[in-house]
Amino acid sequence: MQPYTPSGAASALGRLGGHWGWLLAFGIVTAAAGIAAVVWPGITLLAAAVLFGVQLIATGIYRLVAAFAATDATVAARVLLALLGVLSLIVGIYAVRHVQLTIVALALLLGIFWVANGVIELFTAISHRAMPGREWRVVMGTASILAGVVLLAIPGISLITLVVLLSIWLIAFGVMEISLALRIRSGDPASAGHSDRMS
Repeated sequence: MQPYTPSGAASALGRLGGHWGWLLAFGIVTAAAGIAAVVWPGITLLAAAVLFGVQLIATGIYRLVAAFAATDATVAARVLLALLGVLSLIVGIYAVRHVQLTIVALALLLGIFWVANGVIELFTAISHRAMPGREWRVVMGTASILAGVVLLAIPGISLITLVVLLSIWLIAFGVMEISLALRIRSGDPASAGHSDRMS
């Protein structure tokens, strides 16, 4: 299957998604969401749902733009990235709009999203052996699946446990995105081709 070549509006979105500043901003937002959850004393379920819902909406937007930026990826890979972006938007909007969510419901939604995210990450890495940073993507995909399974396997999860798990994931992922953006800015050729693939 031939790589997709964007034009017009898609090309403009591709240039935006491939810029290191866009990746840096997304990494900062992601890490900030995780840190906010950690330092927020007495965080309520409502606040947690809104906080993580907003972060998922940001993730969805980022993934959709990144799908246009993946100019060297196949159509199938770009469609998967776009679908994951849509899924992230749906889960995020649902969490924000349905503030009466229970802890179990929120954990279920996030668990399903993390498993889907990990599966797509692994599929993309396995199907693109020449991908820069491929090993790191395999690690992140595996970690995402494991984190999702943990959430789905704890039926009586507490708010504290949920917030801790989500915070660790968001901070780790955000720091990774920030580091990658800074390497791209410094002109690291091994990272440049990777910017349009990270979530």
